[in-house]
Amino acid sequence: MTLIKRSQHNKLLKKYFLFTILFGFVIFSLNILGAYPQLINKYYTNTLYKDISIIIHPITLLIPFSIGDFLYTLIIGLIVYTIICISKVMIKRNYFELKTLILKVILGVQIFVSLFYLLWGLNYSRPPAGELLGLRNITFSTSELKDVTASLIDSVNVSRKLLTQADLSQSNKSIYIAATKAIQTLSNNYGDFKTYNPGVKSSILTPLLNYLGTAGYFNPFTGEAQINGDMPVFNRPVVACHEMSHQMGFGAEDEANFVGFLAGIGSHDHLLHYSAYQLAVEECMYALWQKDSLINKDLKKRINKEVHNDFIVERKYWIKYQGRINKISGNFYNNFLKANKQPNGLKTYNNMVILIMAMYKTKNHFNKIQMD
Repeated sequence: MTLIKRSQHNKLLKKYFLFTILFGFVIFSLNILGAYPQLINKYYTNTLYKDISIIIHPITLLIPFSIGDFLYTLIIGLIVYTIICISKVMIKRNYFELKTLILKVILGVQIFVSLFYLLWGLNYSRPPAGELLGLRNITFSTSELKDVTASLIDSVNVSRKLLTQADLSQSNKSIYIAATKAIQTLSNNYGDFKTYNPGVKSSILTPLLNYLGTAGYFNPFTGEAQINGDMPVFNRPVVACHEMSHQMGFGAEDEANFVGFLAGIGSHDHLLHYSAYQLAVEECMYALWQKDSLINKDLKKRINKEVHNDFIVERKYWIKYQGRINKISGNFYNNFLKANKQPNGLKTYNNMVILIMAMYKTKNHFNKIQMD
């Protein structure tokens, strides 16, 4: 390498290095802001993120397919291309070029992380849904959990009997319309549950989602809520509400489940109503099994045949896709949740039970939600 080229290369290295320092500071600052939930709620969730949603959501909704799926596919392709480039440079032992590539990779990751937090990720730091609803993490006994679970089982049994074949044959489009309406109704009833132009799509990567064991996902870069459009029909409505609750700005998975449950039980759509209660029964029965397996076994007898069969259908659907990819993706997402203020990882989903118990012990909230 000539002296002139080396000088130009060194200037380029300094430029990339300065940018990595800059974006490193941006990420550090955003993490510091995350320590102030009320400020995040006021100046980010209800201000900046609101404006982002108003601009981005209508645009992405105009496009029938998932932009986010294409974006992630491009990112995977870029990662593969970068690995190939680094390998070639290492083989040639071109260490000046290697330094540049490494700084480019670091800068690319920093830009990716910065956009994640600015476009949506700071919502992980907003006050929890329970606090916004006035539902504190109330302690409860096994006996109280048993009573609430029994009540939920009665509700899911009734909801299942109301389902017709037409309900169970709904198209995804019909399911998404009902879920969107339910989320909008919830948004209108609660000031801190605002959403702007909500919507949900089937992921074009659904075959892959099956093997990843994923029912749906929210893309923070495009603001799209996407679900696995092939899973059992009675699971799709509440999952759609769950993913749209992320559009509302709820990051924690237990909160997204809970908000989806609230939207579902407040809906007049029979399939969504059933889907919400089915999720709640599943979560509460699991929590009860952890506390007292005998009580869990006894309450199973209370679940009617149709609901029981639906649980079997759901389980069989996911079992046939289980494998090594499923385990790898589970470990990755578990660590992702832990890195974003959800220390329990995938177990965070089960924390929905705490919010359900708090709701049932605060009767006025329960009555207000169910009337819609």
